[in-house]
Amino acid sequence: MKLSKDIAAIVTGGASGLGEGTARRLAADGAKVALFDLNAERGEAVAKELGGVFCQVNVADAASVQAGFEKARAAHGQERIMVNCAGIGWAEKTARRSSSGDIVRHQLDKFALVVNINLIGSFNCAAIAAEGMLSTDPMDGGERGVIIHTASVAAQDGQIGQVAYSASKGGIYGMTLPMARDLAREGVRVNTILPGFFETPIYEQMPPEVKTNLASHLQFPQRFGTPAEYADLVAFMVTNGYINAECVRLDAGARMPPK
Repeated sequence: MKLSKDIAAIVTGGASGLGEGTARRLAADGAKVALFDLNAERGEAVAKELGGVFCQVNVADAASVQAGFEKARAAHGQERIMVNCAGIGWAEKTARRSSSGDIVRHQLDKFALVVNINLIGSFNCAAIAAEGMLSTDPMDGGERGVIIHTASVAAQDGQIGQVAYSASKGGIYGMTLPMARDLAREGVRVNTILPGFFETPIYEQMPPEVKTNLASHLQFPQRFGTPAEYADLVAFMVTNGYINAECVRLDAGARMPPK
């Protein structure tokens, strides 16, 4: 798919981190970009800078997502590109002994929250986007759209305390191939990126020594990735029409230990 002013894109989590980097890259390449995010102040500012539109969306709420799509489509028309970057993390063991010796199990509501935002939210946005893409005329080569999910290396290398996060990202990894197969005859491609450690708000808040320890697990380069580098892969997946049903690690060769 060639990026141009006629191509509309939606990026969830578009007000910061990987989502913002993706929105900036797609806009720079000519696409009309709509940002879905909860942070209205930051989202409005980024959208204004990019000449796009901001939609205050909670991806875990179906009505909020539907309203976001309606606003984005009213501004830009039917999206041809859907990039899911919205997500949260949570650290808690399946069961553990507390400092007082009590046995404590993982909070079920926290597990459900992570899965609802990361996995179900990604699926819902993808399904709504796919429904709209199928209503469009095919472009050159028969393509109607591209959906890109964000999983994580934790989908394959989940660490201690990452059971909820890894389950949610593993679900994204697992649904990539069947979703691509579902939509193949209609000319919609589906791919997933599994990022490792990136310079995003979550990691920016960590003490330097913690980041240094995490970076030691990387092969080369031994540094955190940037949102622009993530966006480079998004742009490649959009413009290369032959990449489909792929889950690609973007992690500087990292393979995570148990902790």
